[in-house]
Amino acid sequence: QVQLVESGGGLVQAGGSLRLSCAASGRTFSPYAMGWFRQHPGKERDFVAAISWSGGSTLYADSVKGRFTISRDNAKNTVYLQMNSLKPEDTAVYYCAGSRTSNTQTSLRMYNYWGQGTQVTVSS
Repeated sequence: QVQLVESGGGLVQAGGSLRLSCAASGRTFSPYAMGWFRQHPGKERDFVAAISWSGGSTLYADSVKGRFTISRDNAKNTVYLQMNSLKPEDTAVYYCAGSRTSNTQTSLRMYNYWGQGTQVTVSS
């Protein structure tokens, strides 16, 4: 069993930056692929970014490509989401997720472990 805890959310002005962290405990999260998803109020949870267990492969949603960067430090059992040039439409609850596969995954159904979520609010 893996427990995931996100941190780093908060309130930021448009154009600003935030870095989300997701710390895993319980058992090593390598060779698990990891991902970030977000959920706007009243909407479904959407894919944001994913990273393979080695860190050598990453995927991004078109809406965040070029602005967000996912990375991981397996020695620290932590995955990060660096968010730059934030826009009001990035406001959402952001969730970290772990998949019992080694390759990048974009589908919710491929993820087995989820964090509790962290709120990101971008003001205009």
